[in-house]
Amino acid sequence: MSFDNAAARPPEVLDAGLPPEAAFRFALRPDGVGVITLDVPGEKMNTLKAAFAEQLAQVLKQAQAEPGLQGLVIISGKPDSFIAGADISMIAACHTAGEATRLAKKGQMAMAQIAGFPVPVAAAINGACLGGGLELALACHYRVCSLEDNTRLGLPEVQLGLLPGSGGTQRLPRLVGVSKALDMILTGRHLRARQALKMGLVDEAVPVSILLESAAALVKRGWRPSRPLPWQERLMGGPLGKALLFPMVRKKTLAKTHGNYPAPERVLAVVRKGLDEGSTSGYSAEARAFGELAMTPESAALRSLFFASTALKKARGSDAEPATVARVGVLGGGLMGGGIACVTATRAGLPVRIKDISQEGIGHALRATWETLGKQVKRKRITAGQRNRQMQLITGSTRYQGFAHVDLVIEAVFEDLALKQQMVAEVEQHAAPHTIFASNTSSLPIAQIAAQAQRPQQVIGLHYFSPVEKMPLVEVIPHTGTDARTLATTVRLAQQQGKTAIVVADRAGFYVNRILAPYINEAARCLLEGEPMERIDRALVNYGFPVGPIMLLDEVGIDVGTKIIPVLVRELGPRFAAPEAFDAVLKDGRKGRKNGRGFYLYSGGGKSKKPDPSLYTLLGVTPKPVFTEPQLAERCVMMMLNEAVRCLDEQVIHSARDGDVGAVFGIGFPPFLGGPFRYLDRLGAAEAVSRLRALEARFGERFAPCERLVAMAEAQQRFYPPEA
Repeated sequence: MSFDNAAARPPEVLDAGLPPEAAFRFALRPDGVGVITLDVPGEKMNTLKAAFAEQLAQVLKQAQAEPGLQGLVIISGKPDSFIAGADISMIAACHTAGEATRLAKKGQMAMAQIAGFPVPVAAAINGACLGGGLELALACHYRVCSLEDNTRLGLPEVQLGLLPGSGGTQRLPRLVGVSKALDMILTGRHLRARQALKMGLVDEAVPVSILLESAAALVKRGWRPSRPLPWQERLMGGPLGKALLFPMVRKKTLAKTHGNYPAPERVLAVVRKGLDEGSTSGYSAEARAFGELAMTPESAALRSLFFASTALKKARGSDAEPATVARVGVLGGGLMGGGIACVTATRAGLPVRIKDISQEGIGHALRATWETLGKQVKRKRITAGQRNRQMQLITGSTRYQGFAHVDLVIEAVFEDLALKQQMVAEVEQHAAPHTIFASNTSSLPIAQIAAQAQRPQQVIGLHYFSPVEKMPLVEVIPHTGTDARTLATTVRLAQQQGKTAIVVADRAGFYVNRILAPYINEAARCLLEGEPMERIDRALVNYGFPVGPIMLLDEVGIDVGTKIIPVLVRELGPRFAAPEAFDAVLKDGRKGRKNGRGFYLYSGGGKSKKPDPSLYTLLGVTPKPVFTEPQLAERCVMMMLNEAVRCLDEQVIHSARDGDVGAVFGIGFPPFLGGPFRYLDRLGAAEAVSRLRALEARFGERFAPCERLVAMAEAQQRFYPPEA
């Protein structure tokens, strides 16, 4: 019998005494290759659970009992996912570091059974192979992955405040080399098939149609000699290389984390221990570090964000059934319009029709998408052919040609109420009666934009953040007359665009800009008091924000930021007023990075920046540090926290969860704190009120704690239940 004919016959499924709902199934092929299929019942993707350890042990025992077994292949029964990782809820069930350590050891033992199997084992990988899934693949003797676009390999545990706990910190450095392994583990980045093949993480990358046969062919070859690492990696793994590499990587990591995340430090220590003392010591250190990290507040906060964002990806916005959106229109080809068109075409895969007043605007939008896709081609994430096909989805016109066929129009014109109302009228005239009108406004009330509409129930706000291609958040803003189907349809489109959508009330500033304004205003007051601008920014970056508030204003655009403040003052009161002295900055023609002049001076296309000392003269300020960096950070952050609680109390946001995700994904609130409400729970409402009152006594009534926070302090309440 030929190999091809034998492989074509269905493998014989054998009963290992497992329950019908078991995740693992063993089958023996006629050619002597055993196939273990992982298919978690009722789940879209496979995740590893502690209960599976016994099932895996049973199925391996059954396979080993087969006479003439030549090898094993572990494959997924899911069409587009290998193993997406371990079930994170297992960690939440651990109450002590010891319990989490034992959980890690259980995973290590399961992987050791695979690694010690008496015949070769290959992992046949298609789709997501992340976290515990990659650790399982690393325990196999061979790895083959498909060339499908959705195949990804990575160890993202550090993004949850953890490290790989099932042997990943020990096996990966020995397979690909210590420098490459540290890069993967410390960044959590995902590799595509060809990247994994080039690194040596997988042995073959093949079309999915021959994935199983390729894996079977590998194990039938028998044991292979150990593959030597490239000379650079051998050097890095030696005494001199380690002495140079680890301090360098630690310095580079601290420059990014500012010491706010404990997991990277533990990764370095555990990997180093395994290399210095051997894998037995390394596995022990890995399990212990995993257990201790699982109990840190940083990991708890990061895991809460993971669960919150995962839940929001499935949220529908309302109980109504979303309408089908087959085509999208975009009004305006500027920075925002071009970005919206790009994510609609490249991520949602929908045809986009751009309408702009000039061909130049349309050309700008097309060029922005071409450049974005060009970077992906350069990084070999997509092919040139894929780029060309995606570009064909975007067309443009200076008139409303084609808008009769669009289902949803996203308006991204200037922040002018009359202009936006005109856009509503024109879309209602030229588009179909069912077409939804979504306004990308950062400050104007949606009810006012819809005030003269013929179909106000189909008008909604859809607030993106710049740059659209990078920022993960979008605020969906229904006004009181928006119908449920419009809301559900808009939320689903945002999700198709790869965005995390939060539904917020139609109030001034919505949520993100409302909590951002007092934060930036307080930084402005610190500057006017003489604090050097770079010192203010450094204080907040060290606190955990990606950029400081002064530089953020330059990034957003000083002119844009100043348009939002009057709306907030008019609707919400004088506590939102910016210092009057700052009018001089805008009058001096300073717009920020986009025109090369703001609080900082920009050169080299904006890549190089330095504080502009002439700004102090413009503001009549003599720079001189007075406060410590933690004091500067506390002033700005406490203003943001207080406003976030007001937003929850006024039902601007539906829940603390939405508020946390909005702050982290929208303005980079430090993820290791979990968001404003997680952080307030960590502080305690009473402590937050105490700090605000101390600041109020020193700096004024703008720091007065809001009523909701005071009441929570008195009642000893939290925003989340204690078990969460």
